[in-house]
Amino acid sequence: MVPNRPAARRALATDRAHARRTRAAAREPVQLALVFRSWGGARAGAGRKRSPTSGVPHVTRVRVSRHDPIHVTLRLAPHVWNLRTARAARAVRPAFEIGRERFGFRVVQFSVQRRHVHIVAEADGPRALSRGVQGLSIRIARRLNRLMGRHGAVFAERYHARAVRTPREVRALLLYVLQNARHHRWSGAPRPGRPWTDPYSSARWFEGWRRWPGGLRGTDAGPAAPPVVPARSWLLRVGWRRHGLIDPGEVPADARR
Repeated sequence: MVPNRPAARRALATDRAHARRTRAAAREPVQLALVFRSWGGARAGAGRKRSPTSGVPHVTRVRVSRHDPIHVTLRLAPHVWNLRTARAARAVRPAFEIGRERFGFRVVQFSVQRRHVHIVAEADGPRALSRGVQGLSIRIARRLNRLMGRHGAVFAERYHARAVRTPREVRALLLYVLQNARHHRWSGAPRPGRPWTDPYSSARWFEGWRRWPGGLRGTDAGPAAPPVVPARSWLLRVGWRRHGLIDPGEVPADARR
């Protein structure tokens, strides 16, 4: 039988082309998949672990509006000295004077306890709240560290903030912050009914007392700048007064003894 030479040549050419493609494919670089380790995401145990000493839950920050007063709490680290002393007060007072109104954040009232600080504030938004509290915290920390002759963290955890949105709640908040020392027997505060204002607070600059208990008012306290600013929000200026001015003999409900 005479071989079909053209057909044989075509078959040979096909085999050679297939061999070339196979060799070329073998030389092609292979893109390897990169697998990244992840610590986040919506899964059980995701996120930064909570410190065993922290009292602030890891939740979404409070919704901030310039219309709503905000209750801010700062807690001290265990090594920090008692804040209710004359020398600590002299260190902390300038921090409030400088940081009382910055970045759209305003300190309206405050009280300083042994291990924590309560602040009634206003903020133009979440960023203003964060920057304002951070700036005030840094100023307080620097002055306390200078007083104690040390370096390092002064506050035990991130700040806690809560927005207050009704006139009744705002009145309760002002009473709670300005008379917070009545919660603690070591403060020397008298029993309910007896007029008293906390010297480690902004009580002397507060214009909502039903009667003045005595002592220097903020306007008579000398040339130093006040550590608070007048409120701008309706709730802090007018709204809360609908439920009555605060008597200096009044105490927060849960502080009665």
